[in-house]
Amino acid sequence: MNQLHFIDFSILGFYLLTLIWIGFKNKESSDLPTDFILGGRKLSYGSFVATLVTTWYGAILGIGENTYLYGIQTWFIFSFPYYIFAFFYAIYVAPNINETGLISIPDHFFHNYGKKSGVLSAILIIFLTTPAPYILSLGVLLQFIFNIGLEVSLILSTLFSIIYIWNSGFKAVVKTDLLQFILMFLSFIILIGFLWQPLGDPIQMIRELPEKFLDPLGGNSVQYFFVWFFIAAWTFIDPGFYQRSAAAETPEVARRGILTAIIFWAIFDTLTIFCGLYAINKLNIGNALFTFPTLAIDFLPIGFFGLFMTGIIAIIMSTIDSLSFISALTIGRDIFWKISSNSDNKKNIVFYIRFGLIISAIISLSLAYILPSVVGLLFTLGSVIIPSLILPFLATLIFPEKKVSDSFAIIWIFFPLFISILWLYLSQINLEFFQQIEPFYPGMFISLIFYLYLKVRNGN
Repeated sequence: MNQLHFIDFSILGFYLLTLIWIGFKNKESSDLPTDFILGGRKLSYGSFVATLVTTWYGAILGIGENTYLYGIQTWFIFSFPYYIFAFFYAIYVAPNINETGLISIPDHFFHNYGKKSGVLSAILIIFLTTPAPYILSLGVLLQFIFNIGLEVSLILSTLFSIIYIWNSGFKAVVKTDLLQFILMFLSFIILIGFLWQPLGDPIQMIRELPEKFLDPLGGNSVQYFFVWFFIAAWTFIDPGFYQRSAAAETPEVARRGILTAIIFWAIFDTLTIFCGLYAINKLNIGNALFTFPTLAIDFLPIGFFGLFMTGIIAIIMSTIDSLSFISALTIGRDIFWKISSNSDNKKNIVFYIRFGLIISAIISLSLAYILPSVVGLLFTLGSVIIPSLILPFLATLIFPEKKVSDSFAIIWIFFPLFISILWLYLSQINLEFFQQIEPFYPGMFISLIFYLYLKVRNGN
């Protein structure tokens, strides 16, 4: 049964039409490569904060699920570690990225190492940037609201999340993120406001929670916490962070923008986790993934319900459009354009990126439909891919001159990846020793050896 009243549906419809309008109204400058990819490197402080904050929250349904199941553990594994790594990124990485003048992470590999390692890094980044898990998340949400088939909901999720970036590229992503930033905070302020009066203030609610939901580790070991903590190092190789740092007006805008974003993330995490905690004692939810929508159905009146669901959809779509564009950039520019015979012709870049957008949409839609566990799959892929890319990428900032061969870089990328995948395989065939250590750690250890060798060889 459709849960949306006509007023609720009108709010959602207006939001979707606004996204399309924003995307098409900037068509006149979208054929300039620097405008299309980085908005002409004119990203202001306010826009930087809004687009970075919204892009990072595509897994909003998972936050509700984890909070309903494990309580405050959510903050300790999904929030706090990311604040730490984002802080170091702001201080040490973002300003350097802005100053290099390069466009993408694979550019660093092309520029510092060579063509083969550049293509290899781009291929791996495709796995990190596919919006498939978020398309699946949005598709399942639309199915939950409208009772439509999963196939139809996935197609709608893909279409409405990329159609408005076709003409304007990064500018459309940034401008729609400004709207989505407002909806993101407004939706959860509304929800917590309607929960406060009937269910008591947050302090009272926390006092009534069973003790197990107040355990920072959620009943898991300290090692479990540190696994999640170090997986947050994903931040250093996150193409969304990179793109925004490269597009900022100045290195200072990039640095201050990330530091400010951390504050907004902390505020938003407080809102979402409080809402999830309210649900623990008050709702009996069959599928914890729908914790937030179920709260909204039970406690929000007509109009406010539509506004909240629009906010949830906006949060997910802000991640889908950003990852779709980055994935298209990686496929179109960093692979096909770079290896094409006419790669010197910059006029073809936008064409290749739009081609990449189509390919990315097809791949993501297929993954979301064929592999319903794609979120877990991609998280596993991330934990084995990250160790192979982080240190080689950071080395391009620490040692800006090309000091190693392309073949060395390929081995540096490939060997940690191979070790992590092998470790994962051995752990899955029930070899106890390998099950005790996550694949992330041996991969990072091998990569660190390569980095230390390079550091010693360069006399640093």
